[in-house]
Amino acid sequence: MASVMSILSKCKVDKLVFIDVAGCSTKGGSTDLDIFSLPKVEVSRDLSASAGSKVVVVTANAWSSEQSYVSVVQTNVDLYRGIIPNLARLSPNAIMLIASQPVDIMTHVAWRQSGLPPTRVIGAGCNLDSERLSHALDINLNTHKPAWIIGEFSDNKIAVMSNTGLSSSTQPQIVSGSGSTKPLLDRGFEIIKNQGQRSWSVGLSIADITNSVLTDKMKPHSVSTLAQGWGGIGAEVFLSLPCIMGAKGSMRLAGLSLGQEEDSKLRDSVTSLSNLMSQLRM
Repeated sequence: MASVMSILSKCKVDKLVFIDVAGCSTKGGSTDLDIFSLPKVEVSRDLSASAGSKVVVVTANAWSSEQSYVSVVQTNVDLYRGIIPNLARLSPNAIMLIASQPVDIMTHVAWRQSGLPPTRVIGAGCNLDSERLSHALDINLNTHKPAWIIGEFSDNKIAVMSNTGLSSSTQPQIVSGSGSTKPLLDRGFEIIKNQGQRSWSVGLSIADITNSVLTDKMKPHSVSTLAQGWGGIGAEVFLSLPCIMGAKGSMRLAGLSLGQEEDSKLRDSVTSLSNLMSQLRM
């Protein structure tokens, strides 16, 4: 629901279709939208209502009473199996934006199940934390440069900064969070660390990415994307990386050499995500 309201507020849309998927944790939201009908919003339980979409946002999370983490994630994978291939077939030119949890794994699953190019399947990833970090650095420390949180959506997050200003028309390049930028990024982390992941905050982040696609804004976002080949990563994993987002999807910014601590965190995430993916049945 937060994503629906945020997209309506942020984006210029001809129509927004809210699809209530059986077995999904959004139960109740569609009923409220039926009761309090909104302009440009269509409520449906049929995936075919999404046909021809420019952006498909997937927030589905399955209910599960399973005890193990792998079993809980597998429940979401099973739910996706009945959703993702059909969504891709109905909107073959769409950008698919994943917000289900765990976001890096579910974006990877969606890419495999959809058959779409990796540039058109992204996850909300660390976009919210990145926007908060940039804002905190700009307002409190006068950096006037974009900053991003990259890596796995976990405690292994890494902060990096752009080498160009917020208003620059040139494509930004990533500067490692080591050396002279480290004190700034550490201070920014301290400012935002207790802000949490409230539903409306996540909804605003999803709307921000959606708007960049719909308006072909070519704005850099830290979104979960195929990381293979970036910064020497050899494994097929999805991690949050700074990507230019526009109507054709995502374009990763060039990789960089991280400091020893940051590189170790990234490698740990690659190993952890690869191990979990190997235990899932697609």
